Amino acid sequence: MNPLWGHAVGVLIVLMMTAFIGIWVWAWLPYHQRTFGWLARMPMEDRIALEDGSIPSAGGEQETDR
Repeated sequence: MNPLWGHAVGVLIVLMMTAFIGIWVWAWLPYHQRTFGWLARMPMEDRIALEDGSIPSAGGEQETDR
């Protein structure tokens, strides 16, 4: 096996690790705190009625809210 292969794999690992850390830092920026807080609370909110007044159910059938 060519010794250059080990260096290429090492560079690839460092690039992947740098990308992972960069995405992690980007996600934890204070700028995203409001958006991520809203996304975290979304499942806890009441079901939203559809435009025609029906409410989506878990089984895919629609119930009417009348």
